Parts: sequence; structure tokens; C-alpha cells
Amino acid sequence: MSETESAAAAAPSSPTTAAATERKPRRLRGHKKGAVTCCVASSARPGVVASAGEDGCICWFDLRTKDVLFTIEAANKPISSICFKPGNEDFVYASAGNEIFSFDVRMGPQSKPLQTYNYNRDEINQIAVSSKGFLAAADDSGDVKIVNTIQKCLYKRLREAHTSICSSVQFIPWRPWTAITGGLDSKLSAWDFSKGRTLFSIDYGSPELQNRSSSGSVGQCFNPAFVHSIAVPEEGILGGLYKVCAVARGDGAVDVVDLEYELAPAKSKGPRAATSTMCSKRTELGDGSSNQNQVKRIHLDYTMGGHTAAVSCVAFSAFGEKGKFLVSGGNDASVKIWDWSRGFSSETNSNAELVLDIDVKKKVNWLCTTTTDLDNLIVCDTSKTNHPRRFVSSYSRLGCPETRCHT
Repeated sequence: MSETESAAAAAPSSPTTAAATERKPRRLRGHKKGAVTCCVASSARPGVVASAGEDGCICWFDLRTKDVLFTIEAANKPISSICFKPGNEDFVYASAGNEIFSFDVRMGPQSKPLQTYNYNRDEINQIAVSSKGFLAAADDSGDVKIVNTIQKCLYKRLREAHTSICSSVQFIPWRPWTAITGGLDSKLSAWDFSKGRTLFSIDYGSPELQNRSSSGSVGQCFNPAFVHSIAVPEEGILGGLYKVCAVARGDGAVDVVDLEYELAPAKSKGPRAATSTMCSKRTELGDGSSNQNQVKRIHLDYTMGGHTAAVSCVAFSAFGEKGKFLVSGGNDASVKIWDWSRGFSSETNSNAELVLDIDVKKKVNWLCTTTTDLDNLIVCDTSKTNHPRRFVSSYSRLGCPETRCHT
């Protein structure tokens, strides 16, 4: 295995950030050509990771072994997104072009598509599957198709919220009929997909949010606040205190949004009031500090040691205390790890902070985390290999977080 880059020290503006020690991360080799576009870690099988790439293949890895376990030739075109079926990870879904394929991974390299869905008219950017068996596919037209995988039919078409490419979609685990989408129109929208209507929409491109965002004031003429990725954590993270989503933005910022706060108007005021853009005076936009009243969003940008180019992906940590850390990767060839929940803390002078900054030398396409103690951060960059890194959080007897990178 060839030597890769050492983890870089944190930015000077973040004095509490722990510097990563130098190490040689493993390279997961299996793809034939092109870049690795996406990856997903199994929650039922610790250490098992699936990745997909421009070669149209899905590679299956077990981090306890050196080589790829097997490869599924899924499509004759690049794969844009993959995901497991919740509750039964023997099945994996992959999107290529405007089609979605499902596979039974127990068949190994002989696996053929069990089902093909072809409801999207344009290229699909991301897919997600809910615990109820609904499949969501966000495409270049700005639409999201919801497919009933049990009855094998189109269930609903979500449209008119996004005026440009819909880049990302996720279901909200604790709200089984709610999905959230992001697009290159700089909007984040939540949906009641059973009725096909929006519950709220945040316009990051609005002048008010741009003015209130520190990252929007300097050097962002050519980097609009496009929504590139959304991460929604599992239900019950950190003792069930937080029900949030993270947003990777094209202006280099990462936002963490309190979903329950934003969804509250949908209960009391109905859909018409709830669909207003969330740049209204009732919402407090935080900068990672809890020194404001009712901070319902925190904003992590370059002033806190964050990204200096577009953020391509975000994920909540699966290792240790689930959801404690937020991991972001960007076009600045770096991976940032944030202790984000401190920004929502009621403690005085408690701030969200950057705890680790990793230089990966290439633009990050995607990343995921595993539940294992070691090799628990998987990074897909513009090369044809995946890079697992070891990241472990421990706690001192006083309860202070102590973050380190294992060699």
C-alpha cells in the first residue's frame, strides 16, 4: 500500500483543535478505473463497507481483511449513489443515469438486478430508502420521485420546491412520512411525501441569510450556497436530545439545523404558513456559539477553521457515542471533524468546535463512518481507491472530550 498524506494540524483560529498524528491510512483497492463516487457503511455488520464508482461497479469490503471481498458489475455507466435497505442490509440499491437497481449481496459477484426502477426523467444524484420501504430519488430536473418498493410502483412525485438540480435527499427516521431535500438553487426543503407538499423551506441564497452568514461576506462571489449534501442522524443520538440535519454548502460552510424547531409551524399553522422561507426574524442563526437565545441553527465556516471551498458531503459519526461528531469533506481536499452539539448547549461560553483537520490531497467525493473502534472513517476522493482512517474519541475522568488519531 502506498503512503498517503499525514493529517494536518487544525487551523490557528481554532486553538482547541487537536492535531492529528502522522500515519499511513489504508487504501481500499477494487475499482477498475475512474473515481470512487460514493460509499456506505453497514450498521448491522461492523467494518463492512460498500463503494461505487465511475466504472459502474459496487465493491464490497471488510476492513478486517486486506483485499476487496467481491465486486458486482452493477451498470455500464457511472454509479451516482448507493444505499442499504434499512433493517435488511442483504439488499443494496444503486443509481446510474436515470435508473435505480436493487441487488441481493448474498449472491456475491454473480448478483444480478432484482428490480429496476426507471421513473426519473433526468440523471439521478442521490437515492435513499426509508424503513417503510419507500425509495426516494433526486434528479437533475429538480424533482424527487418516491417509489413504493413493496408494491413496485411510483408513489409520489415531489416537485416545484427546487428550481434547479436536486442534489440530495434523505428520509427523517423519527418522522416516517417526512423527507428532506437540497438543491443547487440553494434551498433546503422538508416534505410530507404522503401528501406531496412542502413543510418548510430554507433559502440559503436569500440576501438576509447571506448577510447574516459570516462566510457570505468574503470571497464567495463564485461559490453560491448550493446545497451539495444532507446528513440526517439516526433517531436517539446523544440521548435523544437532538433531532437535526447537517447541510453541506457550496460556499464552504456547514449548517446544522434543528428540524423539530423548523417543523413546528407545520403543526400549528398549516402548510401555507410553514412553506415560507426560513430567513424570517423568528429564527436565530448561530455561529457555533450558544451565547444567543434560541439558537436553532449553527453555522460552521472558515472563521472556525472550516472549509475554504465547497463542502461536498457531511456525515454524523457512527463510532463511539453515535452522532457526537460531524464529519465534512470538501473541494479543498480536506476532511473536518466537528464537535457540533456544543453549539446547541445551554452552558455559558459553550461553542461548537473543530476537533480534527485531515489533509487528503484530493477533492473529496464522499465519506462515511463505521461503528468500529479503528479504521472508522472512509473517504472517497477523486482517485479510484478509498481511504480508511482511524479516528477515536475518548473521555477523561473529568468528562472533557479528548480526540486523537491512532497510528
